[in-house]
Amino acid sequence: MNEPHDFESSVDAMPVRLEQFEGPLDLLLHLIKKNELSIYDIPIALITSQYLATIELMQDLNLDVAGDYLVMAASLIHIKSKMLLPRPETAAGVDGEEEDPRDALVRRLLEHEKFKAAAGLLHEREQVRAAQWGRPDERVAALAGDEYEPELEVDLFSLLTAFQAVVERAKHRPKVLLPPEQMPVEVRIEQLLARLSETEACGFEDLFADVHERSGLIVTFLALLEMIRLKLVRVFQAGSFGPIRVYKRARPADAPHPIGDPETHRG
Repeated sequence: MNEPHDFESSVDAMPVRLEQFEGPLDLLLHLIKKNELSIYDIPIALITSQYLATIELMQDLNLDVAGDYLVMAASLIHIKSKMLLPRPETAAGVDGEEEDPRDALVRRLLEHEKFKAAAGLLHEREQVRAAQWGRPDERVAALAGDEYEPELEVDLFSLLTAFQAVVERAKHRPKVLLPPEQMPVEVRIEQLLARLSETEACGFEDLFADVHERSGLIVTFLALLEMIRLKLVRVFQAGSFGPIRVYKRARPADAPHPIGDPETHRG
């Protein structure tokens, strides 16, 4: 029998702190890769639109959006506005070169990529070993002689992209007339853990199959983020932007306490 977990039931009382994830430059790199764009020729209108949509979604989810994200949003809007204006030399009929409004952003993104790559080299093998835990599909592939592509742990922005797709698909579902109900996050966590106990893994989209209202989708996503934070599950993705799967795990002794857990405040 599963041990009960004490979770914070109020969605408003459990903001997810983004410092444990990535920053605004990582979000931009994620959008560039998702759209298969060149970092040297960013379609600023498209990226700005998608960046603002992601920020709006994070705020809807009560994620703790740091000021850096909002500063970057303002910077993108400023770059977009400068690109819409005629350049001085064009208006005056004088040929010359002026710095592209995107150049400073491109330099920051390239520097950030280099920094992440250098940091990643220090613990790359450890990360790969942690991600390649033995699952039946890996053993079957080895026996069959096929090359196995390990699944890698999913970052926040990949989860947000997948969640955006779930929300969009939900808009086209037939409407189900049910009385409005605000499900506590801890109840949803217990439901998801029970479902994962019945199978080795669950597809990301399957987590939302039994909810129809936007509020239920949001509570389910927040429950998943809390389960990741508490190390109750691991979330993997096959390749870039491939299907996401959620695996239940035994909670380690050093796992964080649920928000609002009295033990968190004990000396």
